[in-house]
Amino acid sequence: GMKSTVYISDPTWANHRGIFQSCGFDVKTYRYWNQEKRNLNFEGMVADFEAMPEGSIAILHQCAHNPTGVDPTEEEWKEIEAVIREKNHYVFFDSAYQGFASGCTERDAFAVRHFYDQGHSMIVTQSFAKNMGLYGERTGAIHIVCSDVDEKKRVESQLKILIRPMYSNPPIFGARVVATILEDAELTAKWKEA
Repeated sequence: GMKSTVYISDPTWANHRGIFQSCGFDVKTYRYWNQEKRNLNFEGMVADFEAMPEGSIAILHQCAHNPTGVDPTEEEWKEIEAVIREKNHYVFFDSAYQGFASGCTERDAFAVRHFYDQGHSMIVTQSFAKNMGLYGERTGAIHIVCSDVDEKKRVESQLKILIRPMYSNPPIFGARVVATILEDAELTAKWKEA
């Protein structure tokens, strides 16, 4: 059958290309970095989203873009979201550095929350390796926002098929550390101050 295409930023984290190619996707890029001006190529990025075939998959860095460290502003995110919604693209957010871009985990969540508020189905992968100091503990989450309960059931079924052969029980230490911190308001406040 026909391969789906995933669009990654140019440049991006080196593993993005390999991960999606190994899953059978064609991988193409959209403009992101303006080398000459050393800033975000916002116009090129938006033009590329507009030019992608309808229903394409776009990989976006939630914040602290790797490797540039340059992110769209909140107003630019709103424009990006509008184009992606208009073109019916599917969004996959990579969230590896939440809290590192602005120093505030809430502010750094703007893009994902805005897309959610606009009704997007999407995938968000979230790592706690850096912002919780748990590198090597394989602590993170995948969040899949579905359009309805039937889609949720189908997605959950597929996730179980994929996950079960990889591990029966995921690593738990890091997850318990994160849960302990995030479920306690005082500990969460201390973590956000650190």
